[in-house]
Amino acid sequence: MRFVIIGAGRVGLRTARVLRDEGHEVTLIEQDEMKVRRARDQEFPIIQGDGSREELLLEAGLSDADVFGALTSDLNANFTACMIANHYGCRTVMRIDEAYREGIYRKYAAEVDEVIYPERLGAIGAKNALLGGTIRAVADIAPHLQVVELTVTDAAPVNGYTISELQLPADATVLAFGKRDQDLGLPDEDLSLEDGDRLVVLADFAVLSEVRQLLVGESTAEAAANAGSGATSGTGGVH
Repeated sequence: MRFVIIGAGRVGLRTARVLRDEGHEVTLIEQDEMKVRRARDQEFPIIQGDGSREELLLEAGLSDADVFGALTSDLNANFTACMIANHYGCRTVMRIDEAYREGIYRKYAAEVDEVIYPERLGAIGAKNALLGGTIRAVADIAPHLQVVELTVTDAAPVNGYTISELQLPADATVLAFGKRDQDLGLPDEDLSLEDGDRLVVLADFAVLSEVRQLLVGESTAEAAANAGSGATSGTGGVH
């Protein structure tokens, strides 16, 4: 696939390296001279200039690109460039860097194919490292939704239940299930939940603490403190 990316900073250049390592073709656009030199040192094709200008985007091959990534720290430039890329039929991915608020997400998510917030993803990783144990956040996929991987414990109220007997809140659903030390797969309704088994659950933040109580066995206070409300906080629900 062919990618055009504006922004050759921390996020853009790392993304470009991953894509190139997987065999894709990547062209970068960047204004900062030092970042341009760094990208050239790594043998990336790069154009120096304002990535929100249509003529530069076309010079980078936008009209033939499959995907366009607006990965600068400038929200306005990213949005403008995505609108141009959309006109040329590209899939558009836009980075936001401001404090994560539901209003920002809703405003821009409707206009581009994908909105990413790198700091939010980093916070998920930090949270997992800090908490450890039986709960691992996988991703925030919308302002109110999180995918989490939970490990069943002896203290869990559902320990011994089968998947078919598991009754999660209405705003939560099991996406995958794995027995202890086995790979995750699609949930089998006849399998029983035992200590060490893992479930991947999609849940609204409003019911996440209840899900944690059921599957991990946390107390009400522990589950509420660890899950957090997450709906409009500056970390996008990662607590």
